[in-house]
Amino acid sequence: MKYLLCLLIILLVSCSDAGKFIKVKGSDTEVNLAVSLAENFYKEHPDFSVAISGGGSGLGIASLLNGQTDIANSSRPLNAEEIMLLKTKGIPIRTVIFAEDATAFIVHKDFHLDSIDIATLTKVLNGQYKTWKPVTGQDMPISIYGRQSNSGTHSFISKKLKMEFSRDAKEMNGNAQIVEGIKHDRSGIGYVGAGYILNNGTEQPIKVLKIIAKPGSIAVSPLDIKAIAARRYYFQRPLYQFIPLTSWKKVSAFIDFEKSAAGQKIITTSGYYIILK
Repeated sequence: MKYLLCLLIILLVSCSDAGKFIKVKGSDTEVNLAVSLAENFYKEHPDFSVAISGGGSGLGIASLLNGQTDIANSSRPLNAEEIMLLKTKGIPIRTVIFAEDATAFIVHKDFHLDSIDIATLTKVLNGQYKTWKPVTGQDMPISIYGRQSNSGTHSFISKKLKMEFSRDAKEMNGNAQIVEGIKHDRSGIGYVGAGYILNNGTEQPIKVLKIIAKPGSIAVSPLDIKAIAARRYYFQRPLYQFIPLTSWKKVSAFIDFEKSAAGQKIITTSGYYIILK
């Protein structure tokens, strides 16, 4: 099943027992995976009800702080301000790292570029390069399709490249909008979760760029499972779930399902990666 909305809510079953109604909010990177896990969890636990919505890591963490979610999905760790707010509000939490994701950089399928090095990518994304001429020789304006600043993926890339995004970068509402933009923009570049590409983009008119981490190193694709397992892809990261202790008893069965053989299979078949012990 494909989900094209940034804000996505799925109620697996109507349930009047608040102790078995689980709310999950946050990362768009994780939302499709969370839906798949919830659907299969319900098959084993039909007495539970799970509501899932995306909107970004920042929204999930804000919901955690406001007592509006049982699980905050996030593609980034908590920042210092969020940690302080949790302490101030007296909200103890548990952190679960349940999978790993790779961020893919995409262009139109006909674009004359197959790989890009980190230094060049930085100059493209921070606005230092206004056209593709220094990169491909084509005098075409660069169009950046990104996310809002409260997105975990936006923050992740910014920190990895030690830069701020160009002010001209478009702020899209999720993976689907970014892919849609790139499909119709032959000079565009955007970033989405590799899991989203594997589940929604393999037949789209887009191309996933390979990343060259260091001068002279081999270009690596985020779709290369062996490279991810060997931690050779530059933009790979853990996926977090922040859970208030008041909700832990309620969500523990769901967390256990994620860690089970069935849950781990869903993670891998959805295009994500198992955390290596």
